[in-house]
Amino acid sequence: MVYTVTFNPALDYIVRVRDFRIGETNRTESDELQWGGKGINVSTVLGNLGVESVALGFLAGFTGRALDQGLRNTGVRTDFIWLEEGLTRVNVKIKAEQETEINGAGPAIPAAALEELFARLDRLRSGDVLVLAGSIPASLPSDVYQRILARLADREILTAVDATGALLRAVLPYRPFLIKPNRAELGELFGKTLNSDREIQDCARRLQEEGAQNVLVSMAGDGSLLLDETGAVHRLGVPRGTVRNSVGAGDSMVAGFLAGWLERGDYAWAHRLGTAAGAATAFSQGLAERDRVRELLEAF
Repeated sequence: MVYTVTFNPALDYIVRVRDFRIGETNRTESDELQWGGKGINVSTVLGNLGVESVALGFLAGFTGRALDQGLRNTGVRTDFIWLEEGLTRVNVKIKAEQETEINGAGPAIPAAALEELFARLDRLRSGDVLVLAGSIPASLPSDVYQRILARLADREILTAVDATGALLRAVLPYRPFLIKPNRAELGELFGKTLNSDREIQDCARRLQEEGAQNVLVSMAGDGSLLLDETGAVHRLGVPRGTVRNSVGAGDSMVAGFLAGWLERGDYAWAHRLGTAAGAATAFSQGLAERDRVRELLEAF
């Protein structure tokens, strides 16, 4: 079973506005709600690809109830921990000539709720997959990712971590199965701008030396590069298409990679499926759908 953890889920309120003007009243052309948070995005795309998962994390208030019900209606299994105070955040995504985001802070997570999450993760078994994605709320200890991976060490659980900066680097000694920085994030870890495949490979290899098993680097319109645990380098471009949406493309790539690995146990196939899933989200208004992903696979 695949489990995803989202520490700060959100209702994403997406509005499309023609000629958006700051300081004035703007009228939307369309609007919609999506169930947001990086781990939740992974669970949603996994479900679209036919892979069952359980979404874990913390919810609060009526916004939390709406998110939980919305996910269940789409077929995603949930096992959230409910907080007694606060509200699950609402993020506003403004789609205009440029994309603008206003993200809520989310509720405080008390120590008892975190211990309950640890208890649920202790139930994972050999062969399960755990995805940790996104930032950590200020109310939680900064080493929570390390604490989770330390609890699961030596239990033959595959872990995927999609995080940035010091948060990502701190988990490497626990040998995560997959990490997915983008090119800019990878460069920031080493204090440089990465301009060539050789530079990207060298930095990815250094992360492997620090403990990562597989390093998947997304590069937007330049495609992606995978350095797998055998040392093999896989390089893919992107299929042709019009970018309509940047939200969730990286999460979709993680979901596609894991779905591909679980299907065939082959890194080249996992990379292809991950790249197609990321592109399917980028070329859509929402998250990647199965038929669109399969269509884009034909481009490789």
